[in-house]
Amino acid sequence: MKTNILVIGGTGKTGRRVVEQLQKKGIEPRIGSRSASPSFDWDNKDTWVNVLNGIEKMYVTYYPDLAVPGAKEAIQSLTYLAKELGVKKMVLLSGKGETEAETCEKIVMDSGIDYTIVRASWFNQNWSESFFLDPILSGEVALPMSDVLIPFVDTNDIAEVAATVLLDDTYNGEIIEVTGPELFTFKDIVNIISRTSNRKLSFYDITLEQYIDGMKQMQIPNDVVWLIEYLFSHVLTNPKNQLVVNDIERVLGRKAKTFLEYAQKTAETGIWNQVEVQ
Repeated sequence: MKTNILVIGGTGKTGRRVVEQLQKKGIEPRIGSRSASPSFDWDNKDTWVNVLNGIEKMYVTYYPDLAVPGAKEAIQSLTYLAKELGVKKMVLLSGKGETEAETCEKIVMDSGIDYTIVRASWFNQNWSESFFLDPILSGEVALPMSDVLIPFVDTNDIAEVAATVLLDDTYNGEIIEVTGPELFTFKDIVNIISRTSNRKLSFYDITLEQYIDGMKQMQIPNDVVWLIEYLFSHVLTNPKNQLVVNDIERVLGRKAKTFLEYAQKTAETGIWNQVEVQ
């Protein structure tokens, strides 16, 4: 089935959910990923033309984050090529409080292509599908900045918003900010996961330096360490990130999912009870 909608990052945390939202509406989008056919690889521009051919609208998420070195140049090249090939609209997933991400936003906004920016807070699913899962499984969660309040947002809400604004041109030219409905500290989050998964979890407040040293000792790749350090030192403490915004309700006509709702549903899958065998 031919389609004129592309989802770049269509197998990732938000992208695969955007694909599901579009499929619910009877739309079979083209998937932009290395494993798809035709293949899309951010690191290989030769793959871009085939994927963009015939596309009118596209959702773009850059892995691992718009803040990383090289993201700006990649977004610039992609946006230029998209315009050349006749893409009419881009929906870009961005990060709240990230200066580098805002530079990427501006590239899209100044391109002459219709756009909507979806600017997201930290994801709930980081606790079940990403870098916070392993500490939960170990039962020992050690994180810096335990007093910072964060409006964690559910990726299912992000995807539903993204799919809506992709199809509805009344949101063209807007920046949509997606957050959860409440502010939580890391310690609050661990307590909620502990209750919903019926597990004893210990939380330790450590310094950012200790956290970075720990990641290096675990031989986590340098680019990931750089990104985590940047997110903690520049993004987490940005006052813009400590605000609840009601754009999810404005776009979807319902309130954003709470962290407790996410935790209860995730606990039912048993993922937090798959304790690592030593």
